[in-house]
Amino acid sequence: MSEQLLRVSLEGREISASPSDSIIQAILNSGQTLVKGVGCMGQGVCGSCRVMVRRAGRSEVSMELACETRVEDGMQVSFLDYGKHFAFSPRRPHVYRLEEMQDSWHTLHKIGEVFPEAANCRHCSGCDRACPKNLEVQRGVDLAVAGDILPAAEVFDQCVMCNLCTLACPEHIRPNHLGLFVRRMIASMTLRPADLVRRLQQIERGEMTVAVHGGSAAPAR
Repeated sequence: MSEQLLRVSLEGREISASPSDSIIQAILNSGQTLVKGVGCMGQGVCGSCRVMVRRAGRSEVSMELACETRVEDGMQVSFLDYGKHFAFSPRRPHVYRLEEMQDSWHTLHKIGEVFPEAANCRHCSGCDRACPKNLEVQRGVDLAVAGDILPAAEVFDQCVMCNLCTLACPEHIRPNHLGLFVRRMIASMTLRPADLVRRLQQIERGEMTVAVHGGSAAPAR
């Protein structure tokens, strides 16, 4: 018995797909060539394959990752190109030096100094709705602003830096970058993992071999 294929609308073009396909797999199996937005191809860790999805019979649109989301009959899919939408994103760069973060007494001040706009959160939940990983982004921002960086870092631990929360924020907070900042602060003030220290020592001594330009392995220098 042959498998019943599903109808999926991709950027306004209808394709047929297997029920077991993710959106990315359905595109490839339809014969189309992926030239961008490909990313990790199924691991859901890079955030490059961000898409808007509307399911049959529903009016709402959700933000999802094409590599993680299985196709459904009547599904409408549109890719989100962050580059094209960058005109709507904030221009303010957040500059900081992690080596200056040596004293936890100053973390609250540093967050306010580097991300002053974070205190202006409107609590509109736009960032939560935009997140394809369903993270409590707004809560993470609130925790960071309050100086509770450990629980704030936990909120953003699964962030894939897709930047959709940044595009959704009317206050131009860049929540994902704030989350990355608090995670980096914690790392800069915490003892390094022993396996990482050993690996860095191996690299420094030239004991670890690495592939050079896709060719044969050579000692790291």
